[in-house]
Amino acid sequence: MLEDPAFADADTYTTAEALSAAIKKAGQFDLILCGREASDTNAGQTGAGIAELLGVPCVTLARKIEPTEGKVRVERVTSTGYEVIEAPLPAVVTVSNEVGEPRYPTIKGIMAAKKKEPVVWKPADIGIQAGGRRVKLNRLYQPVHEEKCEFIAGENPEEMGDNLALKLREVKVL
Repeated sequence: MLEDPAFADADTYTTAEALSAAIKKAGQFDLILCGREASDTNAGQTGAGIAELLGVPCVTLARKIEPTEGKVRVERVTSTGYEVIEAPLPAVVTVSNEVGEPRYPTIKGIMAAKKKEPVVWKPADIGIQAGGRRVKLNRLYQPVHEEKCEFIAGENPEEMGDNLALKLREVKVL
């Protein structure tokens, strides 16, 4: 666990830098799983940043992950469905909400977890200078899109088509 006030105001790069340093300190790995995006900015950059800093491949928006000998096969969500990608291990994979249902812990598991103390690392423990942001966020907002819709009148489809062509010439689209 990375816990220090210096991490509190981290931007995406600083977060990726701290996590990649912790991963290096932890040692060898095959597969790192990250969420899709942050809940505050929806940037979706930390997983890719970790992969870049570690020098390993990254596959984003996974809905299904199948590790095999020396590689990982990922079904990646796209706007039209999904695509299948294979990447060599070690790798970073970010997951979408389609990846599966979460498992709920058993009572035995909850009781065992209460007895375990997590390892907590500070910036000095992972060899980084913490604090500060590389990116200054000036404003976070949702843009307003104003759309205008005009219905083209006419007595029949041919007249409507003629009126549409006239309108498009008038606004210099044609």
